[in-house]
Amino acid sequence: MALIVQKYGGTSMGSPERIREVAKRVAHYHALGHQLVVVPSAMAGETNRLLALAKELNPEPHGRELDVIASTGEQVSVGLLALALQNLGLKARSYTGWQVKIQTDSAYTKARIVAIDDSLIRRDLAEGFICVVAGFQGVDEDGNITTLGRGGSDTTGVALAAALQADECQIFTDVDGVYTTDPRVVPEARKLEQITFEEMFELASLGSKVLQIRSVEFAGKYKVKLRVLSSFTPHDSNDTGTLITYEEENAMEQPVIAGIAFNRDEAKLTITGVPDRPGIAYAILGPIAEANIDVDVIIQNTSHEGLTDFSFTVHRNEYNKALDILNQQVRDQIQARGVTGDNKIAKVSIVGIGMRSHAGVAAKMFAALAKENVNIQMISTSEIKTSVVLDEKYMELAVRALHDAFELDKAPVA
Repeated sequence: MALIVQKYGGTSMGSPERIREVAKRVAHYHALGHQLVVVPSAMAGETNRLLALAKELNPEPHGRELDVIASTGEQVSVGLLALALQNLGLKARSYTGWQVKIQTDSAYTKARIVAIDDSLIRRDLAEGFICVVAGFQGVDEDGNITTLGRGGSDTTGVALAAALQADECQIFTDVDGVYTTDPRVVPEARKLEQITFEEMFELASLGSKVLQIRSVEFAGKYKVKLRVLSSFTPHDSNDTGTLITYEEENAMEQPVIAGIAFNRDEAKLTITGVPDRPGIAYAILGPIAEANIDVDVIIQNTSHEGLTDFSFTVHRNEYNKALDILNQQVRDQIQARGVTGDNKIAKVSIVGIGMRSHAGVAAKMFAALAKENVNIQMISTSEIKTSVVLDEKYMELAVRALHDAFELDKAPVA
């Protein structure tokens, strides 16, 4: 008998019929003798509907109230799933994040988990209950409801698996595993039997939507065995999905590139004619950080006659906010020529731990893009990834070209 945490996405919970199918899948695992903690997301589209209602009443709603509103989507899901399980004759009990309780900081709409009190769940598991826990939400030290940011139910599932020392955390989605890239862009994309935490973390951070980045971070930190599966296969299917594991557990020779990620939600900002002096990077990015805006790729050009250009990327939703901050900084603090921006860019990245031991990977990437006449605007590298920023209209072409160049449609040879 194993202790398994299962997380189901919003599409899996999208209707009463689909909730019944989730209940049947959970019942199948329960019949095999496993203890189960189930974390469902809100029903598909529900969180967007709730947030739209809030902004209809107040265009600039306070984060605290947004969290109160948004958290109700998952509260409905856990109640419905518990009822569906009970209708199958199973003992099931639902819990909100603050009943568990899942303690977070007070960063409304993007809170981070601080601690989990697992005593209530352990007690009910011992009594034979299936525990259905609301994802995406928690409570801060003052008792305020908080949410973990979009996709936060993945993080809840992995965090619970870590706290409970579960044998496995299974993430059920509308895809049957992790692919070399999005099959909607490259039909030849291949499902991976396994991938390392490092690679999955990079793919998630670079635009892959299969898993939320913080869930992978949690899994890697606490060594939670993680598996991505489809909730649309038969509930008694033998499909094993994709296992996310450690490099040393993978006996197979690592391919150079595991996958290609892309993100079209990028925007670039450039301050031109910046005085090249100590502290200038902080003068530019300090106010951006204080506004809680995440910065991605950063490039500073070589100084010429004491001046340089400084460019960085942010999420497209943060573009106007960041642009306003930079314009104010240029006007009040930094004696620069001006600020320019482009919110029609995309980022394409190749990821693979095999890059550590293979030379010429970046050159091969650049050659493939050059062959398709795709211009590279910015480049960012790490030990196991290379990312390029390019015009959004070339994104899909770039992904297909790179997938073909690295022959990712072919399974690696053992």
